[in-house]
Amino acid sequence: MENCVFCKIVRGDIPSKKVYEDENVLVFKDLHPVSPVHVLIIPKVHFENVHAMSVSEEGLAALNAMFRALPEIVRLVGLEEKGFRLINNCGVAAGQSVMHAHFHLIGGRSLGTKIL
Repeated sequence: MENCVFCKIVRGDIPSKKVYEDENVLVFKDLHPVSPVHVLIIPKVHFENVHAMSVSEEGLAALNAMFRALPEIVRLVGLEEKGFRLINNCGVAAGQSVMHAHFHLIGGRSLGTKIL
């Protein structure tokens, strides 16, 4: 999608601090971290949100690729032993501010039982 900020990051039009990349997935540091480790995991193909991904074969394949990459991503950010939280906001009412499906991977501190 032409004006999507995450699509611009995927294309290299906007710089990011990449943590992981493969043919389907890009992971980069969040600009406004809420924890010592806070990265965004995005599919390289544009989907508005996770719900949109879940209703197509292409979207399900992209979700599968994201979850297959998760162990390596967790290792790279040093959270294998420490635990982490994986968050997805689906839609504006749920707090999604960039309309490109993504997960927040956060950790590096005690997160407690509340979402944030």
